[in-house]
Amino acid sequence: MPQPPRQSVAIVDAPERPRRFVFVLLPRFTMLSFASAVECLRIANRVSGRRLYEWIITGEPEDDGDGPEHVTSSAGVAFRLDTALPELTRDDTAILCGGIDVAGATTKTLLNWLRREARRGPQLGGLCTAGWSLARAGLLDGKRATIHWENHDSFSEEFPDVTLTKSVFVRDGNRMTTAGGTSSIDLMLKVIADDHGEDLAGAVADQLIYNAIRTDQDTQRLSVPTRIGVRHPKLSQVIHKMEANIEEPISPALLAHEVGMSTRQLERLFRRYLNRSPKRYYMELRLQKARNLLMQTDMSVINVALACGFTSPSHFSKCYRAHYQTTPYRERGTQATRNPA
Repeated sequence: MPQPPRQSVAIVDAPERPRRFVFVLLPRFTMLSFASAVECLRIANRVSGRRLYEWIITGEPEDDGDGPEHVTSSAGVAFRLDTALPELTRDDTAILCGGIDVAGATTKTLLNWLRREARRGPQLGGLCTAGWSLARAGLLDGKRATIHWENHDSFSEEFPDVTLTKSVFVRDGNRMTTAGGTSSIDLMLKVIADDHGEDLAGAVADQLIYNAIRTDQDTQRLSVPTRIGVRHPKLSQVIHKMEANIEEPISPALLAHEVGMSTRQLERLFRRYLNRSPKRYYMELRLQKARNLLMQTDMSVINVALACGFTSPSHFSKCYRAHYQTTPYRERGTQATRNPA
């Protein structure tokens, strides 16, 4: 029985059996997301003085002949596995922990296991980029989800049947996804609150020195003014419109009109605060999305160009090379070979 610290919370209706979490580590997973989730469960047990939660660590072991079966994180730290991918029960909660190159880490073995175990009815979740694995298995179709902002563009292109949000975490039925980083804490605090009350969740947050608990209404990226370091309302409005209209770009004249400015005023605003023209800034946004799609998806270069508002592949290639000093085709060639799934 875990010993409660000075700050403890009494649990009136503790379950007879602890709720089991099965953490599935994908190769090159992010340690912060995984550790944040496990620590919340550990602290909940300690603060309550009860064994409310238990967990095991599983995954597909790396066959490198280097000691016990393990999976290595993106930081190069290896984690020993408790077991091979297990058979789940309806009462289990399986949480996939993703990180770098989630597509390559999503093997046929993992997909088959996910689809088979999903039929048993457990709760399934994905931390950081692991929502991609759930979507690839078809387990997020018709549901709301989130994923790390770097993977947002590629995810929305590959999985149109999933309603992708920019929230720090999402719970939709028996599916859970997070954006990565410390959003695992927010999700697990919500789980603990639903299971055993807000007082316990608050006590866990206090132990973590976590004083800004976020909900599923909070977004994962900084606001436009904070991100660009400029608090000019009309400039923020224009940039927001640009980011929301990548596939079908809006002309600077129309953008200016929509925020009640002249085109010349808009030009001066961008030059003053961002040292570039509206046209140039918009182009950089489109090229950034194009690079994400090239590096994270198997979309053809032509389809990437169309998704980023380029009607001519030659114009796309010319703009891409001018900005990144390489062609889209060579960029695609730099990707690591992905496992078929």
